[in-house]
Amino acid sequence: MQFASRLEPLKSNVFADMDVAKAKALANGRELIDLSLGSSDFPAESHVIEAIAESLYDKSTHGYLLFHGTQDFRHAAAKWYSLRFGIELDPETEVLPLIGSQEGTAHLPLAVLNPGDFALLLDPGYPSHAGGVYLADGQIYPMALREENNFLPVFEEIPAPVLAQSRMMVLSYPHNPTSAVAPLSFFEKAVSFCQQHDIVLVHDFPYVDLVFPEEEAQTTSNPYSIAPSILQADKTKSISIEFFTLSKSYNMGGFRVGFAIGNRELIAALRRVKAAVDFNQYRGILNGAIAALSGPQSGVKRNVDSFRKRRDAFVNALVRSGWEVPMPKATMYVWAKLPEPWGKDSIQFCKDLVENTGVAASPGAGFGKSGEGYVRFALVQEPSVLEAAVDKISQFLSLVH
Repeated sequence: MQFASRLEPLKSNVFADMDVAKAKALANGRELIDLSLGSSDFPAESHVIEAIAESLYDKSTHGYLLFHGTQDFRHAAAKWYSLRFGIELDPETEVLPLIGSQEGTAHLPLAVLNPGDFALLLDPGYPSHAGGVYLADGQIYPMALREENNFLPVFEEIPAPVLAQSRMMVLSYPHNPTSAVAPLSFFEKAVSFCQQHDIVLVHDFPYVDLVFPEEEAQTTSNPYSIAPSILQADKTKSISIEFFTLSKSYNMGGFRVGFAIGNRELIAALRRVKAAVDFNQYRGILNGAIAALSGPQSGVKRNVDSFRKRRDAFVNALVRSGWEVPMPKATMYVWAKLPEPWGKDSIQFCKDLVENTGVAASPGAGFGKSGEGYVRFALVQEPSVLEAAVDKISQFLSLVH
């Protein structure tokens, strides 16, 4: 059987290989401490679950849900955004419900790229950003993120021939996997650069809230603004689209709900792609999302406080063990440079680590070429478990040395 050539770049999957390594460790009797996946271990808030539960008994929610039926959710998303960033949105033309933000980043290239066009992606970066470009038969130019540049791309490094064929740029800050944050001044530069070169600017924004209090970016006087939005730098919505998810702030990863906001032409184009692929979620899930966005936000603050405590416990334990790791400013991740003797083999390090200790992490190579030499730990366990993981890591490192 012959398959489309566009599937070829999708064959290699470091994370699938790590799943095999985790299964092997379990089969060998290891107790697994899985720090490899960025899936929150906290539950959704009770008022969210109640809104979904009540919907189950409403037969009007049991049918297909077309765009008009998402009106209440779109209005809630627009109001939520306006409260945080002080920018008004038209819920009819500038907001689009998504089955998680990954749907948006994967489908938008189909609306923007012609075969052979370039997309400018962060390297390292979230793997699904590349997947959508490959499915659209586009080309990828990886914008290398280096520690000396605070893990921000240098636009001046993009070769002129690549720039001439570039149709979209994808940013994502606070950043997975490096945990870097970007100031508003960087977004202003990105907007100007993309306007100059007629490039669509995409901002994937899942960690909008997960910036730790002592590191909050003071972008506006609005107390809800934690990390800057791309539309604060592109207030006329000239070239920008931004993706949000309820997976991180509201612990709704399994519900698969998010939304896009921004330039109305981009929203309309993405809506056309979406209409060819799926309807919307079950209306009850959107009712739960409305409750999350418009209801009490105390759960979001608890999440941030909890991840900050986990960050402190894990990083301080690593430093005490002799592994010098910088304190992350945001997200639920720790991005650590590999200790000797692994140097530049993050995949082998992670395989050896889980095989010998049961502690699972994500190899930096899985996030792109520039991620090699690093490993990502997800802070998805309680502080005591994270400290126990560091004890195992420390013993493993001492045996190897």
